[in-house]
Amino acid sequence: MNTVATSQIKLTPEHARPRTSVRSRLQDALPKIVLAPSFAITIVFVYGFILWTIYLSFTNSKTFPSYAITGGRAYQRLWGWTFDTDPPSSWYTSITNMGIFGFLYILICLALGLFLAILLDQKIRGEGVLRPIYLYPMALSFIVTGVAWKWFLDPGLGLEQTLHQWGWTSFHFDWIKNKDFVIYTVVIAGVWQASGFIMAMFLAGLRGIDGEIMKAAQIDGATTFQLYRRIVIPLLRPIFLSAFIVLAHLAIKSYDLVVALTSGGPGGSAWLPSNFMYEYTFKRNEMAVGSASAVIMLMTIVAIIVPYLYSELREKSR
Repeated sequence: MNTVATSQIKLTPEHARPRTSVRSRLQDALPKIVLAPSFAITIVFVYGFILWTIYLSFTNSKTFPSYAITGGRAYQRLWGWTFDTDPPSSWYTSITNMGIFGFLYILICLALGLFLAILLDQKIRGEGVLRPIYLYPMALSFIVTGVAWKWFLDPGLGLEQTLHQWGWTSFHFDWIKNKDFVIYTVVIAGVWQASGFIMAMFLAGLRGIDGEIMKAAQIDGATTFQLYRRIVIPLLRPIFLSAFIVLAHLAIKSYDLVVALTSGGPGGSAWLPSNFMYEYTFKRNEMAVGSASAVIMLMTIVAIIVPYLYSELREKSR
């Protein structure tokens, strides 16, 4: 009898689902409500303007935006200036400087950052003082860094003038005023600012290595050089990759450092693609050409970041 009665009871949706109060619904929706304005702003003012820049690069926009699609003329002009002009164009100079600056900036920061991290990892005295000293430059803006190094490298009031006053009158260091060497002063200032941050990344990686592995290798007779070459540096591969991504991103978008340090250099000899983009978009009334150069910079960053994200996602899926 009880079995029959029980089998006849049917669960309605009201009985099957617990009732949620208005308060709990608001609590669930509150994070979405809070994040919605920033999400909308990001969509419009970041990704929206990226799409707008890509669109402008295919128009004949000059001082003001034009909505008439003209194809890839702006890109043709850029690469025509690169390979067909004599003397070299400012776009050719910009991408050449980008190659020099990016290569030296990334290589020296990685090498110097790793070297400093290994030194600090030896538990030396004064580590607590040295770490903030190395990290301090990263707290400065590129404008402050550029102005400080401009004063230091200026032959009339910086290093050269000081050494002349001390009696070393044969010393000359005029790279900041020499169109063939001015890009290397940008490398010096950039390395000074970023190497401490890279040092901190490597130091965190070194402190995360299991000490038992190191002790086992030392017991097996591994020298210090073999220890770092065969164990430590391979284990730091994710740190190397992350540091490379950060430095490459900073190198590609560098603008204010060049302006503050060299004002573009003699005849624009220190220009990077970001300086070219600003100059042609806002000063020379070539908005389409400036937009095309910005899109090329974007594609360069995407070409660096996408493989990194792919490798990270593949590691997590394993």
